[in-house]
Amino acid sequence: MKHLIGKTLAGALAVAPVAVTAQEAAIYSGSDRHHPVWAENGMVAAQEALAAQIGLDILEQGGNAMDAGVAVALALAVTLPRAGNLGGGGFMIVHDAESGETRAIDYREMAPATADRDMYLDENGDAVSELSRFHGKAVGVPGTVAGMQMVLEKYGTMTLAEVIQPAIDLAENGITVTADLADSLINLESRLKKWPSSEAIFYKEDGSFYQPGDTLVQADLAATMKRIAEQGVDGFYTGETAEKIAAAVQAGGGGMTVEDLGNYKAVDREPVTGTYRGYEIVSMPPPSSGGVHIVQMLNILEEYPIGYLGHNSSDTIHLMAEAMKYAYADRSEYLGDPDYVDVPVDELTSKDYAAFLRGQISRNHAMPSSGIKPGDLAPYESDQTTHFSVVDKDGNAVSNTYTINFSYGSGMVADGTGVLMNNEMDDFAAKPGVPNAYGLIGGDANAVEAGKRPLSSMSPTIVKKDGEVFLVTGSPGGSRIITTTMQVIMNMIDHGMNVAEATHAPRIHHQWLPDEIRIEEGISNDTIANLEAKGHTISLQDVMGSTQSIMVDGEAGLLLGSSDPRRTGAATVGY
Repeated sequence: MKHLIGKTLAGALAVAPVAVTAQEAAIYSGSDRHHPVWAENGMVAAQEALAAQIGLDILEQGGNAMDAGVAVALALAVTLPRAGNLGGGGFMIVHDAESGETRAIDYREMAPATADRDMYLDENGDAVSELSRFHGKAVGVPGTVAGMQMVLEKYGTMTLAEVIQPAIDLAENGITVTADLADSLINLESRLKKWPSSEAIFYKEDGSFYQPGDTLVQADLAATMKRIAEQGVDGFYTGETAEKIAAAVQAGGGGMTVEDLGNYKAVDREPVTGTYRGYEIVSMPPPSSGGVHIVQMLNILEEYPIGYLGHNSSDTIHLMAEAMKYAYADRSEYLGDPDYVDVPVDELTSKDYAAFLRGQISRNHAMPSSGIKPGDLAPYESDQTTHFSVVDKDGNAVSNTYTINFSYGSGMVADGTGVLMNNEMDDFAAKPGVPNAYGLIGGDANAVEAGKRPLSSMSPTIVKKDGEVFLVTGSPGGSRIITTTMQVIMNMIDHGMNVAEATHAPRIHHQWLPDEIRIEEGISNDTIANLEAKGHTISLQDVMGSTQSIMVDGEAGLLLGSSDPRRTGAATVGY
């Protein structure tokens, strides 16, 4: 079967498909930034090219999108260690084409049984960030392995042993160090070298850095993955691996036990859904805040003529920023783990509530954030998260976002396992009303509690048209995940962009506090001046997100995909 990887849509309209090698496919990152990569039978868009190719290999072997998605997730634990993981957690939206059912798989980390509300406070009652970020107490019980097994059991056609084998091979035989990986290890030297177990893996014996072209072998991680292949989830959550993880966390000052690991459970949840201009939005429910607030913001914006006002015009950005303020204010009050708090999802995502909020918005003047409070209703993430999207020949689709929070998580490798441990406990509100590492305010709903899952911004999303998958998308980016994902959707629906144009377009973000619109380069000076005249404070900052998106063109029988250029090493591949 001929590969179509690397061909843009423009080329597809003029030139017959040409065969390319698997290596060429794996390193393809898009030679024309304005045209999507296209394919006919299956596609994977991921932040790291080798993992994307592994997913494509699974599809070509006859696996479905869910098999391929699990293979990508496991491979990223080897090839993108700063975000891909076994020692973290995340969310997956799964669409089963045969049944038409779309489900949300929650494999978010959980607080250990020893966790309590005040565990990060000092004797004066002040939050101590070191404890929730770079300490054994920062580590939540990992969910990735359990989540991947749940996806395979419910929706896959292959075994965990089959889809983990490519990752085992990579860890055992070694990966070629890329410039991106080498740079990240240099930049995070102090975090990783704090832990001898991490230094032994990610730096040479003399403490020097791996250089691009060197081979990085992760033998302990390969051994851990072999136990998973042989024993399933028990190979991670019980026995040797669990004992080593618990011992490492406890040695780092935390309280996680083997029992905590053995008690971990992934959850199959009903997605959050909404509509926007005739399209159905399907996204992640709590403990993600993403789906709720994407739907909430789109509901507010739906009654404005966004397409007429123009892409990234001052009027459009003003309205988006005002909608964002109200959503993030509500996030601070109401969002948390639904197994522990009553999250008013229906109210937050209702068209009536959106109409009420729309009535508070002026077309010409910014409302100061100090004047916006969480709504009176009836009864929170890292830049180094990673996202991938998969669609197969039968129309099955996977949108997955997962993380270990900070780049390389807590920096701690559980000695003897090769597994980097997360620092997701920082996503709880260590002290209600005090911002976390991403400036997000949390309240009682997201207070620390044993067994609870911390609030997240991760927003894996599938957009449908007439019941069929139209777009599979998502992004890393901390607090900007929600607004980044929303803008990709709006760029395509409101502004008629193809998936590549929607991916590359400059982004904006407002999260209520601080009271500023964060913008990427590319917004015109005139637009900035107009926004300032409306009362906005503008802050030009680093790029936001790294979306990995696939559009399904049912009429043409094509899959059109694009990997975000904001981070190096990503790839969209298909056949």
